[in-house]
Amino acid sequence: MTAVEQIDRRIRAVLGGWRQAFRGVLTLVKAAGAVQLVQMDALAGEQLQDNELFQHYGFTSNPLPGTMAIVLPIGGRTAHGIIVATEHGSYRLKSLESGEVALYTDEGDHVILKRGRLIEVTTETFRVNAGAAIEFNAPTITGNASDAVIFNTPTVNASANIIAAGDVFDHTTKSMLGMRTAYNGHTHPG
Repeated sequence: MTAVEQIDRRIRAVLGGWRQAFRGVLTLVKAAGAVQLVQMDALAGEQLQDNELFQHYGFTSNPLPGTMAIVLPIGGRTAHGIIVATEHGSYRLKSLESGEVALYTDEGDHVILKRGRLIEVTTETFRVNAGAAIEFNAPTITGNASDAVIFNTPTVNASANIIAAGDVFDHTTKSMLGMRTAYNGHTHPG
């Protein structure tokens, strides 16, 4: 055996004892700490405890049991694995177009950043909590001011005053200003 073959053999022996990245299935997530800790079933029935789940800054989730994961064993040690990616094909939104991005839950709620610069939100209740203000800026699209913000709902409720810088229209034909003008000019004899 040549010297090169002996070196190759020694390198293979060292690398053979070094655990490479592998797949597993999450069974429990402990989400209370600064970094989530995961229990999971790995290859050949291994049960791993307290592997760290790393996620991108600004994005967090608590994956459901049954979620697949990719584990990188730090220093080649299975006991100190870090989960770098998770996937749950049962709930992942499918058929997104190339370039689209989505956030989703197992309950069917989702936010999709769609092609054509459209953001679509689907949920049962949509709540925005703001400490100072909420501002919508929408241009007039067709030249008709009523097309800038559209509410397709039977009722819009406000818990306090509604102030409009422009006119308010009823059934898209009569304005509040027009009705006030007609009323103020109306008199009854006697």
